[in-house]
Amino acid sequence: MTAVLYRPKKIRWVAVPLAIALALFFTVISFGLTGSAGFQNQNASFQRGDQLAMIGLGILLGLGVLLFCRPRVTADDAGVRVRNVIGGYDLPWDVVRAVRFDRNSAWAHLELENDDQVPIHALQAVDKDYAVDGVRTLRALHSASHEG
Repeated sequence: MTAVLYRPKKIRWVAVPLAIALALFFTVISFGLTGSAGFQNQNASFQRGDQLAMIGLGILLGLGVLLFCRPRVTADDAGVRVRNVIGGYDLPWDVVRAVRFDRNSAWAHLELENDDQVPIHALQAVDKDYAVDGVRTLRALHSASHEG
């Protein structure tokens, strides 16, 4: 069997527009930072640097939201590579006991021989049939690796 690649689908529909909206919102807010404002009997004036910092903050928050588009899982006959929002795993099939997708779980898991579990954020319950297809494919690769 050839290598397979799965990435979450529906999260992109939310994360990309939200990231753009955050960057635009902070940019618009930055243009409102002009003149001076009184804080506890002190006058503070906003400078160009404050505006740029506000735009930078919006861009950073937008990039943070885009991290939720990062997960993916690739697998072939040799093993499985999982990349989650933070961190990743490169595992041969012989350390994987099972590929699980429990009923009330938000995403699939790899159950390892040492009783650890590795979440697979790329196969999310909200993606429904796409995620089920991904789990079935991973299970088939796992089974084929144990037969040979």
